[in-house]
Amino acid sequence: MVEVKFYDNVADEFLKFAVIISKTDNKWVFCKHKERETYEIPGGHREPGESILETAKRELQEETGAVDFRIEPICVYSVKGKTRVNENIDDETFGMLFIADINSFEELHSEIEKILISDKLVENWTYPLIQPILIEEAKKKRLYINRQATGTFSLSYSFLTEFESSIW
Repeated sequence: MVEVKFYDNVADEFLKFAVIISKTDNKWVFCKHKERETYEIPGGHREPGESILETAKRELQEETGAVDFRIEPICVYSVKGKTRVNENIDDETFGMLFIADINSFEELHSEIEKILISDKLVENWTYPLIQPILIEEAKKKRLYINRQATGTFSLSYSFLTEFESSIW
């Protein structure tokens, strides 16, 4: 069993992954890895010496070919349970969830075979127990932000409003 949790914050050194919910022209952006037949939200591992924002930008560029984009953090998440990354059922890994609005792309030069730009969410997820939950949390955070005049996420309010109204 895999459990996805959300946090207001955790110590930076615990953030090992960045996942970026992305859109372009009011459509979802998904990636298809060369070695899989499924789709996923862009994202990946944090490299030594990178900030988590640098990780998100690098992964978005590598996995989608995005060259001109706007990106903002949403929240911290964790995945607990046995996964491709977690070897034991009690292992818990942490990451930062981002949103991005991509204006332009270049040719892909990575392990990604292609990107899919779609009006709808995919059905054949690479991580079906994780990524749909991340999207749902992003929706909730948008509603939370909408009710707050100030607070942790207020800087993302206008971007989230644009993002939410164009996709959800």
